[in-house]
Amino acid sequence: MSSLVTLGQTGIQRVGEMTRGRLIRDSRCLFTCVAGRNSVLKKLNTKSPFSCSITGRYRRFSASAAHCSTSPAHQKTPSYSYVIVGAGSAGCVLANRLTEDAHESVLLLEAGPKDMLLGSVRLSWKIHMPAALTYNLCDDKYNWYYHTLPQAHMDSRVMYWPRGRVWGGSSSLNAMVYIRGHAEDYNRWQREGAEGWDYEHCLPYFKKAQCHELGENRYRGGSGPLHVSRGKTSHPLHKAFIEAGQQAGYPFTDDMNGYQQEGVGWMDMTIYKGCVKRHAKSQSSVLNMQHLYNSSFCDYEPSSSYCLQICLKIGKRWSTASAYLRPVLGRANLKAEVRCLTTKILFDGNRAVGVEYIQNGQKKRVFADKEVILSGGAINSPQLLMLSGVGNADDLKKLGIAVVQHLPGVGSNLQDHLELYVQQQCTQPITLYKAQKPFHMVKIGLEWLTVFTGYGATAHLESGGFIRSRPHVTHPDIQFHFLPSQVIDHGRVASKIEAYQVHVGPMRSTSVGWMKLKSTNPLDHPYIQPNYLSSDIDVWEFRESIKLSREIFAQKAFDPFRGPEVQPGPQVQSDADIDAFVRQKADSAYHPSCTCKMGSPSDPMAVVDSDTRVLGLEKLRVVDASIMPSIISGYLNSPTIMMAEKAADIIRGRSPLVDPGAPVYQPVTLDTQR
Repeated sequence: MSSLVTLGQTGIQRVGEMTRGRLIRDSRCLFTCVAGRNSVLKKLNTKSPFSCSITGRYRRFSASAAHCSTSPAHQKTPSYSYVIVGAGSAGCVLANRLTEDAHESVLLLEAGPKDMLLGSVRLSWKIHMPAALTYNLCDDKYNWYYHTLPQAHMDSRVMYWPRGRVWGGSSSLNAMVYIRGHAEDYNRWQREGAEGWDYEHCLPYFKKAQCHELGENRYRGGSGPLHVSRGKTSHPLHKAFIEAGQQAGYPFTDDMNGYQQEGVGWMDMTIYKGCVKRHAKSQSSVLNMQHLYNSSFCDYEPSSSYCLQICLKIGKRWSTASAYLRPVLGRANLKAEVRCLTTKILFDGNRAVGVEYIQNGQKKRVFADKEVILSGGAINSPQLLMLSGVGNADDLKKLGIAVVQHLPGVGSNLQDHLELYVQQQCTQPITLYKAQKPFHMVKIGLEWLTVFTGYGATAHLESGGFIRSRPHVTHPDIQFHFLPSQVIDHGRVASKIEAYQVHVGPMRSTSVGWMKLKSTNPLDHPYIQPNYLSSDIDVWEFRESIKLSREIFAQKAFDPFRGPEVQPGPQVQSDADIDAFVRQKADSAYHPSCTCKMGSPSDPMAVVDSDTRVLGLEKLRVVDASIMPSIISGYLNSPTIMMAEKAADIIRGRSPLVDPGAPVYQPVTLDTQR
C-alpha cells in the first residue's frame, strides 16, 4: 500500500507507508520516499507548500509498478489506484463511483476536450442546447468521425459513424433519448454467458443512476445523478403520431422503460427540465409571456392579488459529464486529464500495470496500482487492446505487434442498429422548418442562452413506439421515433420543406461485423465492417418497417396534415423497389456495440468475464458498450450507464443489487402481430 501525503500549515502529515527510494514529481514539488517511516518534502522553486500541486491538492502515489523501468524518467511517473481510459458514458460513471472511496485515487484520461468553454455551459451551446444536437455531427471537434468500409449489400456505400470525443463521450453528442431496451434483452445476456446480468440484476442499477422528473416507482429511480424527463409536448404532430399508432391497433404505453415497452407513447430523454420563475401582474401578461417563450410556458399560480407567478420550462442536455463527472471534480482523489490519446496498455507479463499516452505532443506513462479500465467505447476499446497485443494473434503478427494474449473475439461480434426516415410533406406550417431559418435560429439561440427555455430546450424527439414485426415475436423488434421535421444526411443538409418523419428500423438485426487495425499507428482509424443487411431476415424486417410506418401515417389522425410522401415516395411500392430504397437510404443509428463481448471463459469469442475482467489477463477490465454480449432493443446510452454503475459495485467488492419479480408486460397472444 502506498502513501497518502497531505500538506497543511503545520507541515506534512504522513498516512500509510511510502516505498523506498521512489521519486515522484508533481508540479513544482518533489516527494522523496526514503528508507524507514519518514517522508521528506523538497521544494522546487516554490514559495509555499500550498502551490505544490497543479490542482491545489495532493494525491496518493505508489511505486508498485516501478519495476517496469529503472530509468530516472519512469521513477518520476505517478501512479493511481485506477487509470480509466475514456471519459464517456461509462468512464464518467466509474470515475464518480470509484472516488467515493476516499482512500482510492483515479486518473481519468480523455482523448477529446472538456465539454465546457472557459468553464461555461452557455459558451459550449453546441453540446448543451438540446436542439443543437446535429451541429456536432458536422465536424470532428468533439467527434471521432469514423467511416465504415464500403457495404456490399448497400450499393457499396461508405457509412458515417459519429462517436463522441469529449467529456461525456457520445452522451454529449447523442439525441438524448433514454431507452433501456426490453427486460428480455438482459435475460438473453444471461443465457449468452453474462452471469448475473439478467433483468433482475440490471433493473436496480438503472434505478440507481436515474433521477426521473416523475419520481420513483418500481421501475424508475428518483434520486440518482442522471436527470431524465418525459416528453409531453403540445405539438399537434406528436399528438397525431400517438393517436395514429393507436388507430392502427397498437396500445398506448405510459412508460416504455417500465412495465410495458410495447406500444406508442411519450419518450424519456436525458434532458434536465427544471423551471425558472417569472412574474406578471395580470393574466394577460401571462399570455404575452407564454407567446414570448415559445410554448415553454409550464404553469402559473396566483402569488398575490396583484402578482402571478409563472413557471417556464428550461432544458439542458444531461450527459454523463453533467451528471457524474463535473460535480465531483473537486475530489482530491480524482484527476481528469483531457486531450490525451492513449496509445498502449503497459504490461508486466500478463498483468496490466499502466498506460502510455500522448498529450500536447509529449509521450507520457502512468501506472495503476490496482487496475486499468478501458471505457473508450465499441471502437476505441478493442482498438487499444489490439495495439497493446491483445486480440487475434494472427492479425497482430501481420502488423508486427507482439502478442500478449490471444483473444480472437477482440473486434469481432460488431453489432449496430440501422434506421431510415419515412417522410411526409405537411400541409400546415407547423413543423420545425421555419425554426431552422437563420433569423429564427438566432432568436431561439438567444432565448436558450439567456434562460435555457424555448425551442432550443428540447431535441423535439418526444414521441415514438416499439412494436413486433410479425406474429410469434415475443417482444418488440421494431422502433419508431417521430420528429416534426425533415432530416437530410444526418442533419448535415438543411431541411427543404415543411415535413414530418418517423425514424424506423429493426432492433435485433442478425447481421454481424468486425473491426480490425489498419496499422500500428494509434491515429489511424481502424477498418470497420458492420456487414449491414447481409442476412435475408434483416432485409425483410426493413421492408416491413417501411410498410408499417406508411400504415401509421395513413391513419385518420394525420388527415389534417398529410401531404405527398417525400420518401420513399409514391413510386416505391413493390418489394424490389422498397429493398432498393433501403439499400440507398438506410443509415447507422450510431449504436456500435459488442466488440469485446462478455461471456463465459469457455466461449472462444468472449473477451471479458461477467466481472468485466479481460480473460487471461490481470488488472485489466473493459466497461462500455463493447462488452454487451448482443445488442439491446433500444438505444445504448442508458444501458451503458447502467453497466458502469453495476461494474463499479463489482470493482469495489460490493454485493450486487437485485430486484426479483418485477412484472413485465406479455402480449395477450403471439398469434397476431399486434
